[in-house]
Amino acid sequence: LFTLPVRGSEGLYMVNGPPSFTESAAFQRDSGKNCKAVAFSKDGSLFAWCNGEKVNIVNVTSAELLHSFDLPKAVCLEFSPKNNVLATWQAYTTAKDGTAGVPNLQLHDVKTGKCLKSFIQKKMQNWCPCWADDESICARNVNNEVHFFENNNFNTIANKLHLQKVNDFVLSPGAQPTKVAVYVPGSKGAPSFVRLYQYPNFGGPQSALANKSFFKADKVTMLWNKKATAVLVIASTEVDKTGASYYGEQTLHYIATNGESAVVQLPKNGPIYDVVWSPNSVEFCAVYGFMPAKATVFNLKCDPVFDFGTGPRNAAYYSPHGHILVLAGFGNLRGQMEVWDVKNYKLISKPVASDSTYFAWCPDGEHIVTATCAPRLRVSNGYKIWHYTGSLLHSYEVPSNEEMWQVSWQPFLDGVFPARAVKYQAVAGELPSAEPKLAQAYRPPALRNKPVASSKLHEDEPPQNMRPQSGSSDKPVSKTALKNQRKHEAKKAAKQEAKADANQDSAQSSASQNAPRSAVPAVTSGDPEVDKKIKNLKKKLKAIEQLKEQAAAGKQLEKNQLEKIQKETALLQELEDLELGL
Repeated sequence: LFTLPVRGSEGLYMVNGPPSFTESAAFQRDSGKNCKAVAFSKDGSLFAWCNGEKVNIVNVTSAELLHSFDLPKAVCLEFSPKNNVLATWQAYTTAKDGTAGVPNLQLHDVKTGKCLKSFIQKKMQNWCPCWADDESICARNVNNEVHFFENNNFNTIANKLHLQKVNDFVLSPGAQPTKVAVYVPGSKGAPSFVRLYQYPNFGGPQSALANKSFFKADKVTMLWNKKATAVLVIASTEVDKTGASYYGEQTLHYIATNGESAVVQLPKNGPIYDVVWSPNSVEFCAVYGFMPAKATVFNLKCDPVFDFGTGPRNAAYYSPHGHILVLAGFGNLRGQMEVWDVKNYKLISKPVASDSTYFAWCPDGEHIVTATCAPRLRVSNGYKIWHYTGSLLHSYEVPSNEEMWQVSWQPFLDGVFPARAVKYQAVAGELPSAEPKLAQAYRPPALRNKPVASSKLHEDEPPQNMRPQSGSSDKPVSKTALKNQRKHEAKKAAKQEAKADANQDSAQSSASQNAPRSAVPAVTSGDPEVDKKIKNLKKKLKAIEQLKEQAAAGKQLEKNQLEKIQKETALLQELEDLELGL
């Protein structure tokens, strides 16, 4: 039986999960209106909360109080993966005379209750130390370097990872050896980079497993897959200099521990809303592009496997077993969800959870909770529990004068719940799934009795399988593949053109013989303006080619020359567009 802790102005209490949905009698409700944070241990056996007076730890099954710490100002809690340590954080304050404040990050031994170590941790962001899953190492970022402790001995720094300015790091999940992904922001014209290391080999750039550098990054999000073989990096800028997006600009990069790296080519322009790894570690899903957003599953070669078309969505959630994927539009969207069977790429259901600010899969891979929480929304707070087939099993809304701040599932370790076969038939729900009536578009009186003509601003793209069909020679080519093929051909044509220009007499005949049949020869458009543009683009591409050759030969390039090289893709795209327009 699961429990869901609910935290809000009504206090903190536990609700039994499916099928009963009653308040847990074992856990005594904490009625204080000042509960700041809650935390489960990774295996779900321990539960901690701070109520503005004390931090308490209880055993979830027996509800026995194990420890109580006198920490009235604690606002963040987290257990280490094997339940040996509870980390607590409170806001850092300096004394009135300006002297340093007291350490505000505490690490407590869960068995004995004694404080193992205290640190000064000024920022709330990334406040908690990171442990490897077996707790053999623990790491925290201190003054732009990463300090490593071994076997929960916090009095000795066992290792340091020192680069010019480590802004962020993420430890890999799973068994030893532990790997570390670190992000160093660029400065003074130098690019930002993410490097992967294997603990404890940190000696110099040669010891890195992989390295990926990129411009255009004010902040990055690094996501390890479950098997710790690769990292996805979402690099974002605060401001989109082209003015195309209010959200800044994002790019998605793939880095593998074997040294391979790539930029994931997303077929639609616009923000990247969400990127998630499948629990199988060999596929990931990205939700991206100006609304209506596209969602695509990619493999480890960064090739599209399945495209879900376009729709009102900004988030993706794989079930714990990875057999179901939910695409959803929360926040400023209407709460429409699409539940997909990932093995067969079939749509299972399309429930609607309006005004949701939170979504989470139950560890059993069958149930889902959606919630409307304050302070994101201060009205209609409450939660709903669904079966993935679209049935609404339970719904609770707090009284109008109260708020709900948090709800979550009790976690369980992987393997506790076996994966079940996917159902398409909706399970019996206790409640009718009250789908909100969508507001009708205004129609002037003169048109009200006439048939409705489609007034869509855009046509949604349908889903399509991008996997190459086995055994078919005339397989359909995906849009991305076609685009890449055209780019490749345009590039080849530009190279041939450049060679011909450089050595007209001798090279012209050979260039025309060697030019691939599919490449576009020098055709005139009949429009001298377009011809002039094409000629200029080819001239620029030729110059870029020469710069790349110089760089390959070991010549140190100037900053403006490096910027020229970066423009190659955009120029090729422009050339392709002009030539396709002929």
